[in-house]
Amino acid sequence: MAAALLGQQLVGQDVRFAIRHPQALDAILSGRAGQLEVRGIGGVERSWEVALTPLPDALLLVRLVDRSARRAAEKAQIDFVANASHELRTPLAAVIGFSETLADEGEVPEAIRRRFGKQIHEQANRMMVIIRDLMSLSRIEADRFRGPRDRVSLASVVRESAQAVQALAVQRGCEIALDLEAGLPSVRGDTAQLRQLVDNLLGNALRYGCRAPGERIEVTLQAAGSWQKLIVRDHGDGIPAEHIPRLTERFYRVDAARSRDGGGTGLGLAIVAQVVERHRGLLEIRSVLGQGSEFEVRLPQT
Repeated sequence: MAAALLGQQLVGQDVRFAIRHPQALDAILSGRAGQLEVRGIGGVERSWEVALTPLPDALLLVRLVDRSARRAAEKAQIDFVANASHELRTPLAAVIGFSETLADEGEVPEAIRRRFGKQIHEQANRMMVIIRDLMSLSRIEADRFRGPRDRVSLASVVRESAQAVQALAVQRGCEIALDLEAGLPSVRGDTAQLRQLVDNLLGNALRYGCRAPGERIEVTLQAAGSWQKLIVRDHGDGIPAEHIPRLTERFYRVDAARSRDGGGTGLGLAIVAQVVERHRGLLEIRSVLGQGSEFEVRLPQT
């Protein structure tokens, strides 16, 4: 393990050649007991807890504990809180600004009153959607180590979701084409979470994958060995390859302005990924610029 981390050349070498971190090296060469945390050993972003214990015969036990995962989790939590605060602050500022204007003394023309009232309503709804998605993520994460026990017809969930987003499809001028294999058995799942998963995939496809009226969003559900495979395919602009690994991060957006204009919160695919993980499934995203994107979810049938 140490050789893999620090390099095979450390065997038989002076500690100064094996551990080149100045702070850690100074502590080791002092020969005293102690504990410190350093970053940069074995990689720029790797964090280590270094524990030093003097032994008989002028020896020193150096114990390195990799804390990279813990630090990454802490950073993710900090980033999440910062992003959530930012996402809520923007619509809240709009609500405060418009409401202050309406509350000022003096007559407000009817046209302006209606316009400001509409903006307050829209921004308040936006905050409600963000809070709803944050609460959904919290509930899913709380249950992620408890597998769902109900039996759910995934085909029925897809049909219900397609019906639920029909108004958005009409608004965008797009058609949702379903190809659902007949006779599929139920899967072990949480109905509400699976419904949210499909709603988010269809909503994303309609908002970002429907470039022009008359285009189709294709939804396929079929058996694939011991899995049921759901594919939502659009024929939109596609997603640059460098963005695909980060699409399931909370509040990550390929195009922030377009996402907000389309009503997205930046949490939809994060919710999809968490639901897939809780259901012991697999999520794969494929995209070709100018040709569209495919979101594939596989759920175990047993």
